[in-house]
Amino acid sequence: MASKQSTADYIVDQIVGAGVVSSKKMFGEYGLYCDGKMVALVADDQLYVRPTVAGRSFIGTPEEAPPYPAAKLHFLIAGDRWDDCEWLSELIRITSRELPLPKPKTPKAKGVAAKEPAQHQEGRAKSAKKNATR
Repeated sequence: MASKQSTADYIVDQIVGAGVVSSKKMFGEYGLYCDGKMVALVADDQLYVRPTVAGRSFIGTPEEAPPYPAAKLHFLIAGDRWDDCEWLSELIRITSRELPLPKPKTPKAKGVAAKEPAQHQEGRAKSAKKNATR
């Protein structure tokens, strides 16, 4: 079941005190970002925060669940905690501080065919050489 945009918007409004926050729609669900780091997911209209040591310490004994099948466990934040914007912003701030920055993506060349592996290039060169000598 896909999450509602209004759910993601509400949570983003609640965590605005954590830093530069935004959401991005992904496969019917939403990734939540703080200072350029993906810190949480909204899946099936539930909030899943990426687990960190500091986040676990802040929460105490968090409920853990996967946001989707075969996913790693995340901290499942109950809906009644969403209304406490100071608590939720602090959790997101703590989580963001502990997570690494994402690796920069390498730009893809536009309009250029992907390079073939070296072994295929060598094989074509040999084939061309054989055909040229015939």
